[in-house]
Amino acid sequence: MYRLLRGKVSDYIDAQAAGRALLERAIFPAVLPEIIRNHNGKPGFAREYPLWFNISHSGDDIVLLLSDEGEVGCDIEVIRPRKNSQRIVESVFSPGEQAQITAAEDKLVAFWQIWTRKEAMLKQAGSQIWRIADFDSCLPTPLFLAQLRWSENRIVTLCTPTPVSAQENDFIVK
Repeated sequence: MYRLLRGKVSDYIDAQAAGRALLERAIFPAVLPEIIRNHNGKPGFAREYPLWFNISHSGDDIVLLLSDEGEVGCDIEVIRPRKNSQRIVESVFSPGEQAQITAAEDKLVAFWQIWTRKEAMLKQAGSQIWRIADFDSCLPTPLFLAQLRWSENRIVTLCTPTPVSAQENDFIVK
C-alpha cells in the first residue's frame, strides 16, 4: 500500500507542522506514534509500527508518501530556473544524467526530473543531501521510481521498494 497526500505549507505555522498534519491525516483514525530518527536524521516510526513515510516540500507545496512496503523517499519541486544549475549538473550529476540533460528538448524540466529522482533515492536510503552525487538515477536499481506532474510547473518523484502506479486503487492522491 502506498498513499500520497498533498497539502499547502501556508495552511499551517510552518513546513514541519504541515508535515505532521499530513502524517496524522494519513494514519487516521490511529494515533500518531512516536517519531524517531535514524543516524542521519531521517524521521520514521519505531520498528514495532510497520509503516514508513517521507515528506518533501517546495515553495508552498508539501507531500507525504506513506507505505507499508518498506522505506520510501519522495521529492517535490517547483520547476523553476535555478541559479548555478549548470555547475550543479557538472558537479553532482553522473555522465548518464548529464547526457539526458544534453539530449533533452526542455533542459529545465530535465534538470528537475533528474534532481527529484536523485533526491527521492537519497531520501529512501536515509542519506544526507551532501551525498546526492553518490546516487545515479541512470543505473539499474532494485528500487522503483515513479514521477508525477501535478501542474505545468510541479514534479514529484517517488522512490519505493515495490512498483507503484497512480492508477492503482491503493495509491491515494489527496
